Amino acid sequence: MAVRAGKSNGNPVVRVARRDRTIQEARHDVYQARGKFREPTACPRCGAVFHKGHWSWRIRPAKAHEAICPACERISDQNPSGILTLRGPFLAAHRDEILGLIHNEEAKAKAEHPLSRIMKVDQKNSAVEVTTTDMHLAQGIGEALRHAYQGTLTLRYARNQQLIRVRWER
Repeated sequence: MAVRAGKSNGNPVVRVARRDRTIQEARHDVYQARGKFREPTACPRCGAVFHKGHWSWRIRPAKAHEAICPACERISDQNPSGILTLRGPFLAAHRDEILGLIHNEEAKAKAEHPLSRIMKVDQKNSAVEVTTTDMHLAQGIGEALRHAYQGTLTLRYARNQQLIRVRWER
């Protein structure tokens, strides 16, 4: 909430800017379906099944329609929704343990939400960059790292994009 202060006839005036108006999203997520998929639909790449309005892991029905799920589309386009960057001397000393935690967090999220996946783990000289298909997964991994190892966690949402940049350092 923005507050503006001023003076009117010598008396202080405080005006509060209203922020409760409906905001139109400037850019929509291009990976979000324009309409509903036909029931049931299966992804030929990963095997996820669209049933009752959401993607889940289940046995593929015999007469399922086929469509690429949004996560597989992001992976093939190499267009992440989350970018997690890890840095610091603690990372170098505990790299394998930290990577294990990252993959465990992905497994937990992916079991419940098939569209939450790690796209790539890129190990650079003194940093690790993890790209994800879901903003919540990147944020969840960052919070799990902070909970397990402390350190500094920074979250940045890109304006007008479906992208979060998460940075963890210790």
